[in-house]
Amino acid sequence: MFFSNYRFTLLLICIHFSIISFAQHQSTARVFKAGAAKSVITPAIGTSINGGFQDRTVRNIHDETYARAIVLDDGENRLAIVVSDLCMIYRETLDDAKRRASDFTGIPWQNMLMSATHTHTAGTACAVFQSTPDSAYQSFLAQRIADAVIRANENRIEARIGWGIGEETSQVFNRRWKLKPGKTAINPFGEMDLVKMNPGVDNPDKLEPAGPVDPQVPVISIISRKGDFIATLANYSLHYVGGLGPGEISADYYGAFNERVSSLLGADHQNVPFVSIMSNGTSGNINNIDFSGRYKQAGGYYTQMNYVANVLAAEVVKVIETIEYQDWISLVAKTDEIKLGVRLPDENDIDRAAKIVEKAEGPNMKTAEEIYARETLLLKDYPTTVQVPLQVLRIGTLAIAAIPCEVFVETGLNIKSLSTIKPVFTISLANGYFGYLPTPEQHALGGYETWRARSSFLEVNASDKIEQTILNLLR
Repeated sequence: MFFSNYRFTLLLICIHFSIISFAQHQSTARVFKAGAAKSVITPAIGTSINGGFQDRTVRNIHDETYARAIVLDDGENRLAIVVSDLCMIYRETLDDAKRRASDFTGIPWQNMLMSATHTHTAGTACAVFQSTPDSAYQSFLAQRIADAVIRANENRIEARIGWGIGEETSQVFNRRWKLKPGKTAINPFGEMDLVKMNPGVDNPDKLEPAGPVDPQVPVISIISRKGDFIATLANYSLHYVGGLGPGEISADYYGAFNERVSSLLGADHQNVPFVSIMSNGTSGNINNIDFSGRYKQAGGYYTQMNYVANVLAAEVVKVIETIEYQDWISLVAKTDEIKLGVRLPDENDIDRAAKIVEKAEGPNMKTAEEIYARETLLLKDYPTTVQVPLQVLRIGTLAIAAIPCEVFVETGLNIKSLSTIKPVFTISLANGYFGYLPTPEQHALGGYETWRARSSFLEVNASDKIEQTILNLLR
């Protein structure tokens, strides 16, 4: 009887410690959470529209524009990703948004990636060419972008995450074309270019595209433990589509894509807040027009925009259907800043520009020569160097690079090829705006994206230095 009771007591002790061990394991088990939200950032009627050589005035709102946010939480680190329906946005405005969001959520500002889609029909958030932002709208943007992060953080629930890579070759074309031997194009500075942007389908002088394209469609999908969709983040290297009525505000194909994805996933009427995001990849020299003439764009306002949105939404949903979700992944953010030179005009450039502006009917500049002369006079007061912020996020075994420029596709392809982490993709126009980022080889050919202006002012070797810094961060 003694030995029987002894064995029974030992059994109870073992069960007791097993329960304690299981409870401790449960309390320390790693839990992944995520939340999403969006804030309206639509500008007021009568204010400025970004995206053209000439300033335009908001006359109507075709569709609301948003700041769309995702917050990821691995239990130790949190990351926030926000993509706003804007052409571009100043670093200072985003820094204000990060400070506000960090104060409310405790997420370090270094862990926040904030970018613009590059729709050319949004409120002006950055002074480029003859559009100037309103200070009240900039303050509004900082608040509303921060609010998207704060709300997404509040919406966090236990979640699962996965990713995949799709492909859509039919909607991306290199818009820079080499000209035939002996043919050149005169730029606004009176110099000869060897390439022409958007040369026209029937241009007899065009030879071939001056660079590649990137047809990949990376997709991150986040679902709740119950299977509700929380968020999707896609990426495509397409500049924008356009095709709107005059004076209208629209998120372009990015917004139409997000609405379509929500509908296809059946996530537009679920209890869990769902946000779809399309981010801009490396599209500085890529658009939706096939100048070879093989593919025709659909006519009419919004027709082509909606077509592109539908094609990409279908591809993204197809990818989502193949994703294997994980219960937990680790999150890491790395940031760096590099000093880059500015291509400042010299005294001859300034004298020439001053004479052109003086002769213009003004104050609105009409011709390309006048517009770039005005840009030259504005650039003469720029500093000789600028600090450019760069960032990399690691989400499990996937990485996102963030560059504050209109990045050429060659740079994006190089990062994908040389990165020690795969898969990886780049979000452009992220954490600020520092103009176009042509490669040195493309600078040598000339063309619109290389013309010195507030939209293109970094040193010729900037892309090489940025690319190397991003690769170092990825290591």
